[in-house]
Amino acid sequence: MEPEESVRTLSVNGLRYGYRVLPQPAPRTEPVVIIGGALQGMFGWPQMDTHVGAVADVVTADLPGMGTADPLPPGPGAEVLRAALTGIIDDLGVPKVNLFGYSYGTSIALSCARHSPGRVARLILGGVPCHIDDRQRAHWRRAEQCLREGDPEGAAALAAEGLMCLDPDRPVHRRELALRYVRRSFLHALAGSRHAADSVLRVLGDPPDFSGGLSGVPALVFAGEHDTVSTPAQQREFAATIDGSRFLTIGESDHWVVLERPDDVADLVARFATDRPLGNALAQAVLPRQGAVSAERSLAGRGGGLPASRR
Repeated sequence: MEPEESVRTLSVNGLRYGYRVLPQPAPRTEPVVIIGGALQGMFGWPQMDTHVGAVADVVTADLPGMGTADPLPPGPGAEVLRAALTGIIDDLGVPKVNLFGYSYGTSIALSCARHSPGRVARLILGGVPCHIDDRQRAHWRRAEQCLREGDPEGAAALAAEGLMCLDPDRPVHRRELALRYVRRSFLHALAGSRHAADSVLRVLGDPPDFSGGLSGVPALVFAGEHDTVSTPAQQREFAATIDGSRFLTIGESDHWVVLERPDDVADLVARFATDRPLGNALAQAVLPRQGAVSAERSLAGRGGGLPASRR
């Protein structure tokens, strides 16, 4: 008999939000709490139910400003989001959790680990947007302008293109399928959610903070081979600010690696959360202490990380 999921509603600073739990009757590790980006709400992680759900309770969330939760008020939201995530950990009633943050969810997970390292058994961060340049900001301002002009289709197309690698010389698994899905998902979110646009464009006025480093928490950082939001090299530099972290790339994928290589990502999370070898990621690197960048060879491309043949 399969375990039944449950959904709980919480509040922080007067904002309503919720989380979902898929229990594992005989867990091998602490619950895995998953925090995604603009389009990854509590029901958007079926691959995690299969792979991670085999070894741990799976916890997904709609934090304020995401999914069905209340919108964030104007101004910085980092402290509210961290408090909301901490509220989920408290409500679970467990000493520690494994935290997996993807895309803009990485800054929330990292903030929680910095603030309460004793509550985090392991930290997994994927697609870290640690370096946003002026060209990208201009791209998102064009998307914002489309919304102001009543053109959600144009905004959705720009949003999707801004998060994906469209260079035909750089192979991405399921690129066309992923592009259609992301564009359609953005359009649906922008049309059906009263705060989706604010969530998508918040990066312009409330950029995430990836400075400050971290110690005392086992950590894994991974990037898609062709991530164009922040390059694998930039994400590796970020990973080097986390004491003793591991870093790897996943081949033939970009920022949407969780969509293009979902089983690889879910298997990677399950392995790290249970202290098992990381599959075929033989070229992973254990990075040195904060502030230093490893001199080991680059992991980008097929020379490191999960090979393109793993599908």
